[in-house]
Amino acid sequence: MSGKKLAFLGLGVMGYPMAGHLARAGHDVTVYNRTGAKAEQWVSQHGGHLARTPEDAVAAAEVVMMCVGNDDDVRSVAGRALTTMQAGTTLVDHTTASAEVAREMHAVAKKRSVGFLDAPVSGGQAGAANGKLTIMVGGEADDYARAEPLLAHYARAVTLMGGPGSGQLTKMVNQICIAGLVQALAEGIDFATRSGLDAERVIDVISKGAAQSWQMENRAKTMIADKYDFGFAVDWMRKDLGICLAEARRNGTTLPVTAIVDQFYARVQQMGGGRWDTSSLLRALRAAKA
Repeated sequence: MSGKKLAFLGLGVMGYPMAGHLARAGHDVTVYNRTGAKAEQWVSQHGGHLARTPEDAVAAAEVVMMCVGNDDDVRSVAGRALTTMQAGTTLVDHTTASAEVAREMHAVAKKRSVGFLDAPVSGGQAGAANGKLTIMVGGEADDYARAEPLLAHYARAVTLMGGPGSGQLTKMVNQICIAGLVQALAEGIDFATRSGLDAERVIDVISKGAAQSWQMENRAKTMIADKYDFGFAVDWMRKDLGICLAEARRNGTTLPVTAIVDQFYARVQQMGGGRWDTSSLLRALRAAKA
């Protein structure tokens, strides 16, 4: 598609490379980050423009992408951006946040004749860097049609899941499933090791059968090697699982495994592992049985 005027708000470990893909695709990108030095670094690497406020970043943008920390950040940054976004433009929020805040911001945007899509991503830092994210989107079809070709620059799959909040709800399902898988993988590796088996050989064999998963293919070897200094951090996962558990209380879902794994992650935090990769559940098992 022809180059468009875009803005990207939030240049963390996900947003930084995502915005880079847009610039490399030939779009005119203005970036904003709460820590200005990060935005300066991005501009020196990718070109484009730096803005010191969300309001300035989005003033001329046709489509705005955002990836910040939590519900409060979404309300703050999106709220400010919407004061200067022009009617007919679209704000795409890649933050993993609550469905409640997604519906809230959609309503605020609609009053200003601006489209709003909740579009959380899956695939981690590597997926963002390689342009291979999975994006689950909630919002209106017209806004989705306008944004989807742009999102495809850093995604392998982009899907409209339903109305406002549907993207966030789908991401919650994603995190619920991951939590159980990682705990099961940690328990399996620990069991294999304590049984005197070659854990890597065990994983090699069972990964060719029904136990295979993305977590097994991408995290098992580093777990066995006790390496957790990469990927999606425990602190972020606990934030996400808190969102899942809060939504479950609202809709009457029972999430017993998710609640237990959330507490296992709390143990990892108590061990000083808040920034370790989520696969560090194995370290908690090893510590408990040492």
